[in-house]
Amino acid sequence: MSIRVVFLGTSGSVPTLKRSLPSVVVQCQKELWMFDCGENTQRQMMQAKISFHKKLKVFLTHLHGDHVLGLPGVLQTMALMDRKEPVVVYGPPGIKDFLVCTKETLNFGLTFTVEINEILSEGTILDEEGYTLTAARSNHAVDSYAYALVEMPRPGKFYPKKAQALGVIKGELWSQLQSGEEVTLPDCRVVKPKDVMGPPRAGRKIVYTGDTRPFEAFAKFAADADLVIHESTFDDSLAEKAAVDGHSTPSQAAQEAKAANAKRLVLTHISARYPDAGLLLEQAKKIFPDTLLAEDFMELELPLNES
Repeated sequence: MSIRVVFLGTSGSVPTLKRSLPSVVVQCQKELWMFDCGENTQRQMMQAKISFHKKLKVFLTHLHGDHVLGLPGVLQTMALMDRKEPVVVYGPPGIKDFLVCTKETLNFGLTFTVEINEILSEGTILDEEGYTLTAARSNHAVDSYAYALVEMPRPGKFYPKKAQALGVIKGELWSQLQSGEEVTLPDCRVVKPKDVMGPPRAGRKIVYTGDTRPFEAFAKFAADADLVIHESTFDDSLAEKAAVDGHSTPSQAAQEAKAANAKRLVLTHISARYPDAGLLLEQAKKIFPDTLLAEDFMELELPLNES
């Protein structure tokens, strides 16, 4: 099954007429994984036809307004739509105080529970059936994290002719082999999954940086990612300003993706100073050709890896 990636907001700090503030949604089967939640995200969700009732986890990279101020609005909109499914939120220390204070100050009720998890150290913060979510400390002006969503490896390709040649009868025994179990035949021979299947197939990997300067651990953290979503706030001529403000340029983002051996790079968090951000895309492509420039409502489909 494909993974759907929807860019709800692609501006940095200040919204524009064409770009809303940062938010990306990854749809995996019946679950939504949201990365950052800037103002106006609930309206962007409506326009992108993102459900307000599906299972939802929210991952906030840092506590700057353009990345978190949309979350109270999303939660309140969901409550007004009578949502019942819990929402799980992850973010740096302070996110709990922010959400609790906002809810109490605005005095709005919720029809569902919100589980808030403050991330105190990098590493795997979520490990559930099918996926893991890992956080790495990034390099912004405040405490911040990048995230890697990694799908578990899938079993290798099953070869029916090999199974038949070994005398394995089609049916339950085939299912057991495809599930990774050995089977014993009537003549006491043992057939192992590796006898009738190819090597395990890698799961898909999506890396979202949030706001950050380049950082040393990134190449390992994002190694072999199918998709790297990297901030690119300023063009290369403003590298000094980017360094001071805790941001990256297109060439820096491209170098990070190249070092990680990523398959595809998407530039986002575009400064409002670029009504036409073609320059940023051009600079990145010189280093990493498979680069896209994020636009609001752009969607990407990540098919299953077959090798």
